[in-house]
Order: sequence, then C-alpha cells, then structure tokens
Amino acid sequence: MSIRRSEIYFVNLNPVQGREQAGQRPVLVLSINAINRLPLVVTVVVGTKGSNILKDYPMNVRVLPEESGLPLETVFLGFQVRSLDAKRFPEESAGQLSNEKMLEVENAVRYCLGL
Repeated sequence: MSIRRSEIYFVNLNPVQGREQAGQRPVLVLSINAINRLPLVVTVVVGTKGSNILKDYPMNVRVLPEESGLPLETVFLGFQVRSLDAKRFPEESAGQLSNEKMLEVENAVRYCLGL
C-alpha cells in the first residue's frame, strides 16, 4: 500500500482521550512521501463535518466536496495533528487535495504551531 501526501483517508481514530477527535474520521496526509514509505508513522490532520464548525478560523481549512472527492464539506483542523500507524489506513484513499488547498492546510498548521 502506498500512502501519499495530500491524500485523504477515512481512519478509525479510537482509542482517544479527552478532546481528541474520535471514531471514523477523514484524515489528510501531511507527512512527506519519503517518510510515508518508511516503516514509521504517517502524520495527518484530522477532519470533521463542515456542519460541526459554523465559523471559519485561521487554524481550520474548509474544503468543499468538489475540492476533495469526499461526500461532504469537511473542515480540516490544524490543531488536530496526529501520527498514525499505517495499519490504520484502508487500501484506497477517499480523496485528495490540490496543491493550493494543501498550502492552506500547511499555513493553518504553522499558525497552530507558531512556525
């Protein structure tokens, strides 16, 4: 299986603690392909349904279905960055973001991390 940067997968994030996003969620692969090919972990940004986030903030990126290939509007949460074992990922991605949208996500993550 080849997991690539900018691809979106539906992944089960359980078990979680506290305010972490739980359950089956869309995750956007943030880590570079050179890392994704190694037997390490894959770094992702977690998404949620657009209807869950009523206002746009600098730490979130709203993505329409036609921009992602996902069935619903999705908001990727720049403050919900996780590293996951590749075994959590299904064989096929559910969608992918353009370079322009990836840049928006990168900027949201930088904002959250103070980079």
